[in-house]
Amino acid sequence: MKYNLLWASVTTAVLFTTACNKQMDPSTQTTNGQVEEPILAAEYVYDLEKQARTKLNQLQNLMASAKEKDIDVSREETIVWLSEQFLKFANWDEANPKDVEQIFGYEKYFAKDKKRLAAEIPDFERTKVIEILDKGIDVLGQEMRGEIKRRPVRKVDWQNTVAGDNMFMSNGKPAFPYDYFSKTVGQPLTNTDIYNDHLGAIYHGGENLYPVDHDRAINSFLVKEDGSFDEELLAELTNIPDTNIGFLVAWLMGIPEWVENLEPEIRKGRSLFTGFDVDNPRARKLWRKILRKSAEVTKGKRVTELGIILANEPHWYSEKGSWAYKLQEMNGISSYTLNKFRDWLSSKYNGDITQLNTNWGKSFASFTDVDIEIPISKALKGQPIWYDWMRYNMDRGIDWFEFMQSELHAVNPELDTHVKIVAPSFLGDARTGGIDVEALSALTTMVGHDAKSYGGKSINPHKKTGDWLTKYPYDWQSVSMFHDFMESVAPDKININSESHFLSSVHWKDLDPRTSYIRSVYWLATLSGMDANMAWFWARDPDGSPEDRLEGELNFFDPALAASFAGSNNMQPHITNEVTQVMYDLNSFSEEVVALREQRRPIRLFYSETTAINTDLYMTKNKKLYEALFFNGTPLGYVTNNIINTQDNSLWDTVVVYNNPYVTDDEFATLQTYLNKGGSVILDNSEALSLNEYGEKRLEKLTAGKGRLTVLGTSDIAKITHAAIAEVKESSRPAVIISEENGNDYKTTMWRTVSKKLGSYLVNVYNLGYTPAKLNISLANGKSFTVKDLTTSNALGANIELASEGVLLLEVKVK
Repeated sequence: MKYNLLWASVTTAVLFTTACNKQMDPSTQTTNGQVEEPILAAEYVYDLEKQARTKLNQLQNLMASAKEKDIDVSREETIVWLSEQFLKFANWDEANPKDVEQIFGYEKYFAKDKKRLAAEIPDFERTKVIEILDKGIDVLGQEMRGEIKRRPVRKVDWQNTVAGDNMFMSNGKPAFPYDYFSKTVGQPLTNTDIYNDHLGAIYHGGENLYPVDHDRAINSFLVKEDGSFDEELLAELTNIPDTNIGFLVAWLMGIPEWVENLEPEIRKGRSLFTGFDVDNPRARKLWRKILRKSAEVTKGKRVTELGIILANEPHWYSEKGSWAYKLQEMNGISSYTLNKFRDWLSSKYNGDITQLNTNWGKSFASFTDVDIEIPISKALKGQPIWYDWMRYNMDRGIDWFEFMQSELHAVNPELDTHVKIVAPSFLGDARTGGIDVEALSALTTMVGHDAKSYGGKSINPHKKTGDWLTKYPYDWQSVSMFHDFMESVAPDKININSESHFLSSVHWKDLDPRTSYIRSVYWLATLSGMDANMAWFWARDPDGSPEDRLEGELNFFDPALAASFAGSNNMQPHITNEVTQVMYDLNSFSEEVVALREQRRPIRLFYSETTAINTDLYMTKNKKLYEALFFNGTPLGYVTNNIINTQDNSLWDTVVVYNNPYVTDDEFATLQTYLNKGGSVILDNSEALSLNEYGEKRLEKLTAGKGRLTVLGTSDIAKITHAAIAEVKESSRPAVIISEENGNDYKTTMWRTVSKKLGSYLVNVYNLGYTPAKLNISLANGKSFTVKDLTTSNALGANIELASEGVLLLEVKVK
């Protein structure tokens, strides 16, 4: 049945004057069983903007009274500002229906209903403004009456926030900077209608994804054919105001025509956001000059406080039939790449061409004769030729970013760097994209990515949503699991999500998302390690029109960009407001959040890129174990060969090896050494660690040494979970215990607890399920206690009902 999404929201809100106290006429017209727009009697129609402005005035009067009582009204100031903005936006949308219709038309999911949606969106926006005003009036009224007491907002100091060792600091306190990655193009960085506390005020250059062959800021076109710099483009860097903190992006998409004329192979092996061959010497010569100049002109500037992003979503998918292959990415490799691969193979096989021929089933006379067809056939997965290419493809990516970082640091050793790594590089099953998430996170001075979540079913008919949807209203695992891995790899580095797709993405968007989802996902990501985030995306000019690049006919190199406006937070005042409100709360409780997340992670899951490369469904299977362990009150982490070798092994109690038949000899030896030193390892079954990277049977088996080796002989998730929890030391078990009843046969309540001082505990609780959860709080030591909700300062009991997607920050104190 056709369902009118926007109208459903509008009709449940306050659409008509309260004075008339009438209900909407529920009559509808039906054609061929399809529900059309309700027919409304003319006398029921009400001026929504007038109603909104009445409520706006009411809230402002209440704020004035609150200020007289020294009550902080920062949260309400954002509601007022956003209400004014979105009322203006609604009027623009109403006055420009054809433009709005065109905006909806670029998104396939909405295109069939674009005319109707364009007509409805103005009143939808006004209705949502009324919603946030009503909520603001209600909450501030509660504080005025003494029913709650909120902690005053601690705002980010956009001028003086600095990058510390593993977190940002603002006025001596941990801070979580926030903004929108693609802030409206064409507006100056000093425009306070764009850069302010309400939308975030991180300056950034290079976000201008123009529909031409190159971008702005740090890009391949900075150098002209005569070797001089293009002063106009260089001004994109040198003219950035040295006021607010910010970041820059190295855009690798294009390459000048004069370079291509000199080097015909320069684009061979290109990908969507890396438009040239990274193995090409001429490309490196060009970028050496660009990177050194960029480091020189930005040295000491606040615009690099959040670092330089070395690449936007890099990938080199190289198997036949992939989505990237269909976009003509990696449809072959250059002679430079092939020769570097030959050198890599010679080193890997210690110069023994016979061994390579045996593995590959070939008869090459020497390594200089080795050849390979790229893109490679998926039928070869699990065979030595597949492993060798995929491992090399990752190593060449590492080599490129090592080059970029070293050139920047040659001029400015203090310059921070990170790579915007797409989450599927870790969370997905494929390892054909040339991205080693662990190695790149270890390489750069900050950890970078664009972690995302699905707030519901995928809008892409070709993209499976995932079976998580049967249990959970949003894909929390993509948030927590990804962050847990990166925090395990680089626990002492700042973690930046420079393009957070929590609000919408190419595969998921909702015209009317839940504010509870927004609060939960942002809070969970920050608890899990996210230090700063730039949401995708803000594209309204102050007058309400779309930003410059989204006006007129759109024909971008990246087709997803044109569709990004429709159904985004640019049409959702309640969502834009909630993002700022949750970031206000997180910054106000930043010390508590940091204390909760900087805990020891006693259970570590063993991760092997070797098995991931060689097998299908590696992460799909491992997500099951992660899910089972997640809801037991104990922080989780990962170990790899490198983590065990370079980090303090006392940071964890046990290593769980699940679904890892393929490991290199080095990985196997590292686990054995860990056991010899007294470590604890749990193996799922006898197939664990049984093969090397080429599928050859390993004769050795792990032995306990001075440690504890448990071979369960099963892949049963429940038994593995039980064994892992049993290995956690008493000192690392949660002091606060939460049991739940949620009407299901599986858990949905996640909690983390940390001791504040003697007899006092900080507890963060999330209900990630569809249904309310009835919670019972107790202490492991059996003592009696009190509970306080820190966000309201209200006392609670030991029994609490937490709504779906609810979040609590509690203080539990022994009586």
